[in-house]
Amino acid sequence: SMKKLINIIIVPPINGVSRIKLNEPSTYNSLSSTTLKSLIKAFKSLNNNTSTKVIILEGIGKGFSAGHNLKEISLLKKKKNYKALFNLCSKLMLEIVEGKKPVIAKVHGAAFAAGCQLVASCDLAISSNDAKFATPGVNIGLFCSTPMVAVSRKISRKRMMKMLLTGDPIDAKYAKEIGLINDYYSINNLEEEVVKLANKIASKSKVIIKIGKKAFYKQIEMSLSKAYKYTSQVMTKNMMTLDAKEGISAFLEKRKANWKNK
Repeated sequence: SMKKLINIIIVPPINGVSRIKLNEPSTYNSLSSTTLKSLIKAFKSLNNNTSTKVIILEGIGKGFSAGHNLKEISLLKKKKNYKALFNLCSKLMLEIVEGKKPVIAKVHGAAFAAGCQLVASCDLAISSNDAKFATPGVNIGLFCSTPMVAVSRKISRKRMMKMLLTGDPIDAKYAKEIGLINDYYSINNLEEEVVKLANKIASKSKVIIKIGKKAFYKQIEMSLSKAYKYTSQVMTKNMMTLDAKEGISAFLEKRKANWKNK
């Protein structure tokens, strides 16, 4: 059964792979406060769901997400209301990055502004070959300052600045070249390729992936010597898990590992 939150659909895990579908095609899956709250709830619940190993995030309708709902933004008026909205959006991005489960963005159509931020915040991103990515805020007098936090941590400075200063969209081929997405496929093959990738990740130990994902994002913000110190502690913690012992034994005994997820 599908659990229905407002503007999104959660699909329970199949082989450990759960889905969150943005479901407000009439606004091109805009990230209104309502949708943001639903997404935060969805990610929290799947991050705590023991049978979920991987999360796929996708959009229903013409495309992935056009970013903030401008109609809503134009009605907010007060400083504290704007602040609440942007804080909510940041909270979602942190929930994705700091969550225990790997998240794959499955992108078709446009991923613009906060929608592009959402793609950049996911651990992996696979798109259709006609997908478009942009930080177009400059065109409407609202520079993409929060989206650039996520995107600038995935691509280089000059490329980011060009996207931010022109507002021009980039295509899937270029997005892959610069490292915003992992890969792109024809729309007919997109589903199959994303599922293949998700299943491969779901076949690994959940506890090991959780340890590793957390360590990846923490060390990337550190100086080199600090990062080595920190990850040496992480490796030690990892070594004490049952799955590390099982994985190493399985390798040495030339057999398939039987993960206990602890």
